[in-house]
Amino acid sequence: MPVTYGDLTIDWLGYATSRITDGERVVYVDPGRYGVLDAYDARDGDLVLVTHDDHYDPDGIDRVAAPGAVVGIFEGIDAGEIDRESRPVEELDHEIRRIGIGDAFEVDGIAVEAITAYNTAEGHTRDDGTPYHPEGEGVGYRLDFEGTTVFYPGDSDVVPEYEGLTADVFLAPIDDAFTMSPDAIVELAERLGAELVVPVHYDTFEALEADEEAFAEDVRSRGLRVEVLDPDVAVRP
Repeated sequence: MPVTYGDLTIDWLGYATSRITDGERVVYVDPGRYGVLDAYDARDGDLVLVTHDDHYDPDGIDRVAAPGAVVGIFEGIDAGEIDRESRPVEELDHEIRRIGIGDAFEVDGIAVEAITAYNTAEGHTRDDGTPYHPEGEGVGYRLDFEGTTVFYPGDSDVVPEYEGLTADVFLAPIDDAFTMSPDAIVELAERLGAELVVPVHYDTFEALEADEEAFAEDVRSRGLRVEVLDPDVAVRP
């Protein structure tokens, strides 16, 4: 079931897909891939945001974007360079806004900030030492629903660019395979001043296996609120 924070309702639909609404406006972040939206066809999203090429799924976008939606896609995403069949961004039947690192804009009164996302040399790297997600190849998003803020870092370690960042709700990627470690997440949640932590980006396939309950217990031990959501409940036609 979804969780509420103030006027917001937050749902995790599996893999990296989150749905956030204040009852009037609906935002989706990183919709689709790996079949998580195969039984979902809401087409109610006013704003759809994609962080980087691993999370780019044109079919998922089509399943969540309402007519007239703004679809914000990181400017570095090029379907021709993705190692799977993927429709080019230019062929999407939506209003497309290309987003660069550091961009800030507003859609329907929701302020959006694109914050750099990358793995550090001390963080998550391949066997040869290169980061899974090099600097400059993706973003995370901070959303401000007129005073209530949500931060989703995308696929990233904790990076210096987070200094001074605040958020009421933290959508925390807990897989610890391609994103920040659970310990780093908890420390970041404290630095953000987050009043709600929602685990996402885990258990979709073997490499993303995570112990969400152990993570949640650690978060609670720091005096923070955490809610573990069940995507099997959320993903319905």
